[in-house]
Amino acid sequence: MKISFLLHNAYGIGGTITTTFNLAQALAERHDVEIVSVLRHRKRPHLTPDPRVRLRHLVDLRREKDHELHRTPAKVFPSAEYRYHQYSRLTDERIAQCLETTDADVVIGTRPGLNVHLALQAPERVLRVGQEHLTLDNHPARLRTALRRAYRRLDVLTTVTEADARAYRRKMHLPGVRVEALPNSVPDPVLPPADSRARIIVAAGRLVPVKRYDLLIHAFAQVAAEHPDWQLRIYGAGEQRDGLRALIEQLGLSNNAFLMGPATPMEAEWVKGSIGVATSSFEPFGMTIVEAMRCGLPVVSTDCPYGPGEIIEAGVDGRLVPVGDRDRLGSALLDLVRDDELRRTMGQAAVKNARRFAPRTVVAHAERLLSEAVAARTAGRGGAPVPRDGHRSLVSHGFAARDIAHAATGRVLNTVRRGKR
Repeated sequence: MKISFLLHNAYGIGGTITTTFNLAQALAERHDVEIVSVLRHRKRPHLTPDPRVRLRHLVDLRREKDHELHRTPAKVFPSAEYRYHQYSRLTDERIAQCLETTDADVVIGTRPGLNVHLALQAPERVLRVGQEHLTLDNHPARLRTALRRAYRRLDVLTTVTEADARAYRRKMHLPGVRVEALPNSVPDPVLPPADSRARIIVAAGRLVPVKRYDLLIHAFAQVAAEHPDWQLRIYGAGEQRDGLRALIEQLGLSNNAFLMGPATPMEAEWVKGSIGVATSSFEPFGMTIVEAMRCGLPVVSTDCPYGPGEIIEAGVDGRLVPVGDRDRLGSALLDLVRDDELRRTMGQAAVKNARRFAPRTVVAHAERLLSEAVAARTAGRGGAPVPRDGHRSLVSHGFAARDIAHAATGRVLNTVRRGKR
């Protein structure tokens, strides 16, 4: 199967870029995969794509930033979308041409505006899959209206949490569109997991208001007052760096709390710690939570919408605390700081429970979803559909779900290709 991802800017930094690269790499073990970056602003991407995954771009801002059409506002990309100011008539034309000429069996959009392009411009022969990496409730009302109209032409819409999938099913009228949660995947660790003995708490993410690192620093002050041998290391870059540095100095934490700057990959930094922490007021998924758990760290997180509560099993592999409550956050951290055995057992549980986000597991889910969606389209054209219970019956006879998805995909795509000839 040929799968094409349509990505805003593969040369930047962010959770959507990371998870797209992760999924593309996992799928490339068995499929022909490419990433199409609408924009390019530098020579090399920050992340290194798997050599089996082709990477190409549509608009090179280094040479085309002043192109006449790039100075004209976009007409297809929805104006209420957060990235609208970066799109133009030039991106409209290049995306339309890309979709019109694609030889992919499946095209996957990775943000709302690109999903609109996909829904409106991809040819009927292509399976159109829209991914949502934010949440429905986080979109402004005007954008939700635009998405409700366009998304009806998608075949599949995936969200990163079941809570958001339920919101789409309940609030959007999308007849005939399959809406299903497909969590982000995190690559299998290559280093041994943390052993819980280090006196280090680790956080990672953009230094922006929604991550609430100010709350974390205040909560950590409680830890440092009782256990001055413990450190807080915050990895990332962003607009709040200077303000957070000033707060650290104001609270007298200069010898305990450190802004470490960005680190890619983060695995080597996670395993140096003993506790992971996430303090966001809003988190569509929580990639850093999964990364920390896969490296053997129990995670203390705010119980914000939507992701943390679907990742952390409270009291087993981490703790969930109310959003914005610095005292509860400080107490949860102190519980783990004080108890070496609790950190150890929770860290072991974190490694075990986070395996459901391993690439092998997520890609099997993705392959099943794609194969069933292609089967549904084929059935609509007179082909034979793959029974929805087919996976369950085969699994009961000892076949691996990944192999079943692959076999089903092959059968269905052969039918589709015969119809193309």
